[in-house]
Amino acid sequence: MKRLLLLDGHSLAYRAFFALPVENFSTSTGQPTNAVYGFTSMLINVLRDEDPTHIGVAFDVSRETFRTKEYAEYKAGRSATPSEFKGQVSLVKEVLDALRIRYVELPGYEADDILATLTSQAETAGFDEVLVCSGDRDALQLVSARTTVLYPRKGVSDLARMTPAAVEEKYAVPPERYSDLAALVGEHADNLPGVPGVGPKTAAKWIGAYGDLSGIVDHVGEIKGKAGQSLRDHLDGVLRNRRLNQLLLDVDLPIGIDDLERTSWARDEVHTVFDGLEFRVLRDRLFATLDATEPEATGEVEIDGAVLAADQVAGWVREHLTAGVRAGVQVVGSWARGSGDAQALAVAVVGEDPSSSHAGPAATVDRAAYIDLTELDPEGEKALRAWLADPSRPKVLHEAKPQLHQLVSAGLPMAGITCDTALAAYLVRPDQRSYDLADLVLRHLQRELRTGQDNPAQGVLDLGDGDGRGQETMLHAAAVAELAGALEADLEQTGGTALLRDIELPLVDVLVEMESVGIFVDADAMTGLESDYADGMNQAAADAYEAIDGEQINLGSPKQLQTVLFDKLKMPKTKRTKTGYTTDADALSTLYAKTEHPFLEALLRHRDSARLRVTVEGLMKSVADDARIHTTYQQTIAATGRLSSTEPNLQNIPIRTDAGRRIREVFIVGDGYESLMSADYSQIEMRIMAHLSGDAGLIEAYRTGEDLHRFVGSKVFAVEPAQVSPEMRAKVKAMSYGLAYGLSAFGLSKQLTISTEEARALMDEYFARFGGVRDYLRDVVDDARKTGYTETMLGRRRYLPDLTSDNRQRREMAERMALNAPIQGSAADLMKVAMLRCAAALAADGAKSRMLLQVHDELVLEVAPGERADVEAVVRREMGAAAELDVPLDVSVGVGHSWHDAAH
Repeated sequence: MKRLLLLDGHSLAYRAFFALPVENFSTSTGQPTNAVYGFTSMLINVLRDEDPTHIGVAFDVSRETFRTKEYAEYKAGRSATPSEFKGQVSLVKEVLDALRIRYVELPGYEADDILATLTSQAETAGFDEVLVCSGDRDALQLVSARTTVLYPRKGVSDLARMTPAAVEEKYAVPPERYSDLAALVGEHADNLPGVPGVGPKTAAKWIGAYGDLSGIVDHVGEIKGKAGQSLRDHLDGVLRNRRLNQLLLDVDLPIGIDDLERTSWARDEVHTVFDGLEFRVLRDRLFATLDATEPEATGEVEIDGAVLAADQVAGWVREHLTAGVRAGVQVVGSWARGSGDAQALAVAVVGEDPSSSHAGPAATVDRAAYIDLTELDPEGEKALRAWLADPSRPKVLHEAKPQLHQLVSAGLPMAGITCDTALAAYLVRPDQRSYDLADLVLRHLQRELRTGQDNPAQGVLDLGDGDGRGQETMLHAAAVAELAGALEADLEQTGGTALLRDIELPLVDVLVEMESVGIFVDADAMTGLESDYADGMNQAAADAYEAIDGEQINLGSPKQLQTVLFDKLKMPKTKRTKTGYTTDADALSTLYAKTEHPFLEALLRHRDSARLRVTVEGLMKSVADDARIHTTYQQTIAATGRLSSTEPNLQNIPIRTDAGRRIREVFIVGDGYESLMSADYSQIEMRIMAHLSGDAGLIEAYRTGEDLHRFVGSKVFAVEPAQVSPEMRAKVKAMSYGLAYGLSAFGLSKQLTISTEEARALMDEYFARFGGVRDYLRDVVDDARKTGYTETMLGRRRYLPDLTSDNRQRREMAERMALNAPIQGSAADLMKVAMLRCAAALAADGAKSRMLLQVHDELVLEVAPGERADVEAVVRREMGAAAELDVPLDVSVGVGHSWHDAAH
């Protein structure tokens, strides 16, 4: 059955824009995405529900068409397109390109004319069904026995099926007469006025009596009453409306119906586009809901495996896990907040060739086994332990860190990990949002990873292991083993081989140790702090109520805040949103700076206390049985290479305010240790900027040990360093850091509360004095545009395809990323190198002191009695030697009973 689905791209995207709050849909780079999200969500649904064989999308090009040439007022008076909507249509087109869906646009014509022409062609070609999805009622004239209009009733999620019967039921005329009806009553959206005093019922009555508009015109003199006279007075307008609302069926299009045949989507492009839009959930829904029209996989991951009995383990290990064999490992167990262990593991062997030190990408799994660790006999445990701990036996895992935790907890440490396929995939594509094993297997091996759980009907293998856990675990191990080989070539091509081998993989062991140790907390102090923040909230609320004459409102309700701020207090309006005027933190801070109203001061204080209280409550829930907090570090989240902390996030503990810094007081030294030590890099990113740019002025400042911002201020403002005021220094500091992040003159003006002209003059003067920085910032973007990526000092790449995008907002954001990624990424790489060096040095010295946390440019250590001086010497030496720069790496060190006390 041939079924054509046609969509009005602009109409549906615009409806989606107003259906979804723009403030809830934007990327981390600030690009609004509500329209493209709503359109894509609707597209997935309609593809699922209608399963078309052919599909096409039509777009408007501009408001200038043959209709506006006849009637200049056509569609006049429409409100200006919201700025947040601009640019989203191009994003919709990127989604369509990735899904291999053709779209058409033609200057001088509307999308409806394209849809009408394609509908006519499809009916002529004998298509069984045509579905036209549009929010423009003019499309109803296309409805026929074989053509149905899917009309959005609410947003774009609820589509009414407008068949001939449905059209006649709603409008009392058949579809072919809808244009006559619309000509008589007019169309407000198109600025086509109808006959005054004539509504749909009267118009339908006339059409029923005289057949169509031509019949009405022929008998116009016979129509009585005020309505008849009104029709005669406005007949020219009615005939004009009819000419304008008639859709064209013969537009000369650049494509034909056959070009709209549905084809398989480009999976890599889907990942790239959805990663850029940060549509992780929507992408998962796409893959779960729709199968590609052509198979993406050439087969499935298969295993020749066995669930081993306890007395079979030792023999299987000796027979199959020989030197040089790459083995995929998948552990079953748990580890959370310092406790848990491994219960079982599966091993899948690739390339059983003892003479080969490396299994190639094309190698496949020869054997697999599932081993229950809770039932090992002594001989089996000895053999398995020896293999796990042997660094010469190559092992690969997917997301190795949690599995290493489980093995360590079970007393089975592992060495010899040559690849973590999640880390490898991250280094190949650092902007990807998901590194799901099944998805990577499909993308890189073109095979499906199906398990009994994923596909109960298929069942995979029956190995007599009851719940099927052994089957699933062996399949995962086999997939990892094969995937590692496939990723090796991509790693080599993208320069990630050395990063994986020398930094990311060794860092896994360091992070396992840090997460296992955790950091001690004072539970009583934490409870008291939560109470203090609660008191602060109550006091701030009372002060806020007093400032508005005792009226008690919900300070968390945007609607009630809007009433107080803009109706009662008559404050300047903030940015307009769908639900009124925004009351977000930035807007209220700006409003307070303008008005200094006590209500706003109390409201902002209430929000700060509430935020801090929530932070402490989250920390209280994260304390493990050992009275320590064990955060989890993630290596595959930030595209720049920075580590992320989660459950809980210890990298967002506030430090900008005295109230926020109090939270660090509850993190204290644990029993058996002397103190906490904090060691961090001073101005690491500016030092990297000086090194990469080679700017003589910046290098001179760092080599002479002068205050950088005072030195730069003296050059920019042409005064002696001693004459640089705190205000001058603050301006230069904001600009110096801002330039590394692509800060514009407008952005600097907002940050410093100065005019754009003053900010531009400040930047010009800066660049005149520090030409090396100017040249570096220009060249790094130009080079990235040519190569498609930026690179850190250690070769970490970030690909930026949007540098050549037609979308101005995305292109400019990519340019800012190109400026920032080499600097922030190099800082992240240096910190990782420093962690590895410090860990190795402490181990070599036999120190009992240990690293606990890594937070941005800071390391936190727990110092054993009598080791303070030695540990400080280690961190200063190893952190300072993490890289050879043209400027010194300055390391600041502080020591104290708490994390707060160790600040410096």
